[in-house]
Amino acid sequence: MYKKLSVLLILNILLFSGCIPIKSSKIEKESIDKTTVVPREFRAVWVATVANIDWPSQPGLPVEQQKREALAILDTVQKLNMNAVIFQVRPQCDAFYQSDLEPWSFYLTGEQGKAPAPFYDPLEFWIDEAHKRGLELHAWFNPYRAHHPKGGPVSDASIVKRKPELVKKLAKGYYWLDPVKRGTQEHSLAVVMDVVRRYDIDGVHFDDYFYPYPSYNDNKDFPDDDSWQAYLRAGGKLGRKDWRREAVNLFIHKLYLEIKNEKPWVKLGISPFGLYRPGLPPSISGFDQFDVLYADARLWLNEGWLDYFTPQLYWPINQIKQSFPVLLGWWNRENKKNRHVWPGIAAHKMKGETGSDELINEIMISRGFTPDDPGQVFFSMKLFMDTSAVLNTALVNGPYRKPALTPASPWLDSERPALPSVQVLRQKDTLSIKRDIYADKALFKWVVCFRFGSEKQYKILNQSQAVYKLPLSVFNEDSTAMEKLSTVSVFSVNRSGTAGPKKVLIR
Repeated sequence: MYKKLSVLLILNILLFSGCIPIKSSKIEKESIDKTTVVPREFRAVWVATVANIDWPSQPGLPVEQQKREALAILDTVQKLNMNAVIFQVRPQCDAFYQSDLEPWSFYLTGEQGKAPAPFYDPLEFWIDEAHKRGLELHAWFNPYRAHHPKGGPVSDASIVKRKPELVKKLAKGYYWLDPVKRGTQEHSLAVVMDVVRRYDIDGVHFDDYFYPYPSYNDNKDFPDDDSWQAYLRAGGKLGRKDWRREAVNLFIHKLYLEIKNEKPWVKLGISPFGLYRPGLPPSISGFDQFDVLYADARLWLNEGWLDYFTPQLYWPINQIKQSFPVLLGWWNRENKKNRHVWPGIAAHKMKGETGSDELINEIMISRGFTPDDPGQVFFSMKLFMDTSAVLNTALVNGPYRKPALTPASPWLDSERPALPSVQVLRQKDTLSIKRDIYADKALFKWVVCFRFGSEKQYKILNQSQAVYKLPLSVFNEDSTAMEKLSTVSVFSVNRSGTAGPKKVLIR
């Protein structure tokens, strides 16, 4: 509810009737995060396109239906007061965008290599529509999966046929790029960097598929004998498992450096399997990603080769062998470079009242571990599209009751945004705050802070929103009295989440 009209505001209204600009009374220099009530929290959801899990609902839908489904997802994300979408753009060496490097996805058009008709670029559409709603859009890539058995037939456009020297055939219809081959690393790096350069994304994201899970190949070892023998003949000294891990490590490190060299504000996020190794910490047992997926995720976090780390903690709180809080606590202790640690949460497993309670408790636990830098990522969007779900109501009436800014990443950009260039106009019963879009071209978001009565409130505005209007008075929560507007200020936020100085418009 809008909530007291200060003496200063009364004077301003009397002196400046009509549409005369009101001059700022003071500019605050202190840190915004210490002087406002605007919360910080990363609230994201994965939108999976592989096997049409989340979008589109099936391959080959008409373009307009694809767009309607996409907008319904983005509208729901916005209504739930989330602030980021992790959108899968490369599920299997294919593309949900115009690419000269890889073919259009089967999951989009029903035929690999076939463009949507009438033509549109889905990634560009998702970025534009996400930004209109104040949402970050992170492009999610699978780095090595060449073909999924649900991805239609292997076409002539597939990398399986275009670059067979890089591809290994697995059981059950899977094909995989060999991670140790230089051609694999060069191709996958080129694909990601092509998107970084051409699209206005906010992040690049990898999940847990580095080497394939054993079940993908009937529990047989990855078929890279040719690469291994070539390595030994060239004088290689590493053991086979270390050799595989080293190839993945080199790729992750190089990718991080390439992204920062091209667009420093584009975040790299990785969501590995949530258990690093059995016995770390001591109470934990289960799958060993270090020895089976050859993903040294602890090293990447320790070295700061990423900007946010989202271990897939798909286990409940009350489970000894794989415990959500125990594992989250361990990963946080491994965060040597003070990157973001935002756990992945298995929303798809949490249905009804019991599931809702579990999810809310996991959010609160994650906030407790990192109160100054909280965040969560949910798999996947499908559950949230049931608008009658208990979970949606629990979120918006509970921990996501108010919108939040994403936490700042000061290692990406320490320079604070400039003071907002704004005009303040009185028009009848409203106060209109207009931002100069030409003076603030680098601005990503801006925030209006205000007060009705004793309650501090705020509004987070998008890059494209140039005007925000406030009523001069509103009824209180009980509708028994009018409360008048007082204390209005604004500040800007850049692409790295850094807040600028506050400009006080009305004191």
